[in-house]
Amino acid sequence: MQAGPRTDDRTGDSTESGARRADGARAAADSARAQAGELGFDACRIARADGDWPAAERLLDFIAAGRHGQMQWMADTAARRVRPTAMWPDAKSAIVLGLNYGPDRDPLEILSARDRAAISVYAQGADYHDLIKKRLKQMARAFAEASGAQVKVFVDTAPLMEKPLAQAAGLGWQGKHTNLVSRSHGSWLFLGVILTDAELAPDAAETDHCGACRACLDVCPTAAFPAPYQLDARRCISYLTIEHSGPIPREFRAAMGNRIYGCDDCLAVCPWNKFAQAGREAALHPRPELTAPLLAELAALDDAEFRQVFSGSPIKRIGRDRFVRNVLIAIGNSDAPDLAPCARALLDDGAPVVRGAAVWALSRLLPPGEFAALRAANAAGEADPDVRGEWADAA
Repeated sequence: MQAGPRTDDRTGDSTESGARRADGARAAADSARAQAGELGFDACRIARADGDWPAAERLLDFIAAGRHGQMQWMADTAARRVRPTAMWPDAKSAIVLGLNYGPDRDPLEILSARDRAAISVYAQGADYHDLIKKRLKQMARAFAEASGAQVKVFVDTAPLMEKPLAQAAGLGWQGKHTNLVSRSHGSWLFLGVILTDAELAPDAAETDHCGACRACLDVCPTAAFPAPYQLDARRCISYLTIEHSGPIPREFRAAMGNRIYGCDDCLAVCPWNKFAQAGREAALHPRPELTAPLLAELAALDDAEFRQVFSGSPIKRIGRDRFVRNVLIAIGNSDAPDLAPCARALLDDGAPVVRGAAVWALSRLLPPGEFAALRAANAAGEADPDVRGEWADAA
């Protein structure tokens, strides 16, 4: 006998299963946010890791134009950097975390103290990479144990574009200076990311709130922004003082002023900073000796002293020679002839990049006749072509 028609209940089962998965995703996301707060993070939101990724085109255009300068690692890792799933195909969700490092004073005040060094706010305390990675690992371990999901953690050292992910998650938006801007924390958020193969309920993306404002573009001392939302790193003082390994191009030296490590100008002038508060993480608070150090003291550091002074600091990674090069540029911009002996003492330094910067500084601080005599005594015996070029150009 032929069976009569029966009702198929698979649709109902599927709907219930989907609802359970959605509830599970929301619960997992809520749990991650709660744990982030317990670990001291100031923001935690979720984004799809496998969604549309318009940042890829901007990155490839940036590299094609050569605007990454000497940061060859950006080009070398571009294929993995173009989207989160290019690095980990199984990634489904990104837990994006922010830690506030807002300053308790105007970062630009130090620029008028020409005998002292201006160090970027983020580098005046402990190395944020170490602090955030430790907490990310704690959070990722607990999440993996509770959910059974796979996880990977990232803090600015792997080929993952955190800022587009942060915008997709709703922490903020990439402003016209290409940095993240938060309505709650202004310019001052360190970012960390946990990628997971778990399906988590995503938050709404943030929209752009820059409007007609050009403050960050107009304040840049070296005109490093060819257009809104575009950066030419080769002109950026942060790049020049940290990533660039050779002599600082002459066209940018005077504009550097006393900035010896990084530059906060475009961050500090953002109007959204009126909602920011000073960071509460004690480890990130400025070390007193790094808020306004004397250029004369920094110029005298040898390699061992440099390593000791900047132990646990992100500054340590650029090495003593590059650091002292930056200090000498600041000395050359100081209009303080009493700092000339600091530069003169480095004319026979073992590092050509230091000797060359010392020549430039002295050309700015000494009377023409005194500098000419110094050149006559030193230039002929210089073996390095870049340093010989400094003596010749200074003439």
